[in-house]
Amino acid sequence: MRIIDGKACAQQVKDQIAKEVAEIKANGQRPPRLDIFLVGDRPDSLSYVSSKYKTCKALGMDCEQHLLPATTSESELMVMIDECNRNDDVDAILIQLPLPDHYNSARVLDFIDYRKDADGLHLMNVGLLHLGEPYVMPCTPKGIITLLETNNIEVAGEHVVMIGRSQLVGEPTAQLLIHSDATVTLCHSRTKNLPEIAHLGDIVITAAGKPDLLKPSDFKDGAVLIDVAMNRVNGKLQGDVYSEATRPELEKRLSACTPVPGGVGPMTIAMLMQNVLDIYKLRANI
Repeated sequence: MRIIDGKACAQQVKDQIAKEVAEIKANGQRPPRLDIFLVGDRPDSLSYVSSKYKTCKALGMDCEQHLLPATTSESELMVMIDECNRNDDVDAILIQLPLPDHYNSARVLDFIDYRKDADGLHLMNVGLLHLGEPYVMPCTPKGIITLLETNNIEVAGEHVVMIGRSQLVGEPTAQLLIHSDATVTLCHSRTKNLPEIAHLGDIVITAAGKPDLLKPSDFKDGAVLIDVAMNRVNGKLQGDVYSEATRPELEKRLSACTPVPGGVGPMTIAMLMQNVLDIYKLRANI
């Protein structure tokens, strides 16, 4: 079984971004800029925002953090987003989710100028993706497709079983695969006979957030597993399928697999950085 190394792939992406940003600055142009909004002080959200900020800076891009108290009203947040929408020096905007319960998250996300939507979650970008003409792609689905491409795993004509139908991962990943000429079966928590369906997949992508969702024997010989989930079990991270316990049996069954951690996870932030650069280039007509 070949291990699909997300860390190495993400590093290659970031190295290329850093090279392009250095060239932009060497030509006397300002670097790409990302503005991040965080409402509240959830420790996990603070950690994610800090990681995104540090990565932006390490790649030579500008990043502004807007760290707001949980008492900030939705209208106050929208005023600040509007300022970024109208600021020509701001290329990309990200709202760290989840927002506090008193927010209408969909309304806030759709208030971002879709041309500055770093996460690809604006309704306009969702619609363009479904039409096969994405302006900005969601980060994790984009990371999955990039991992498949860079590891020379063909999807055209293949049967892909996508387990999970979230707007962040499952549905947009399914759409991207369909536009890449894969045959896609989209499964979810109420799908009957899930192991039997998974056994039909040439490529199986799990993003349900349920440890031990499938057993190694549920995959057909030679299948590819992309395990997106990050579940903490007994203090250790594992996927919906991949774990230290299941790896030996998976090695006998699969042709390739993403580990957890170190698979899809590192690609998500790399794709966010790629989105920021791509949006900058679209706005600057580079």
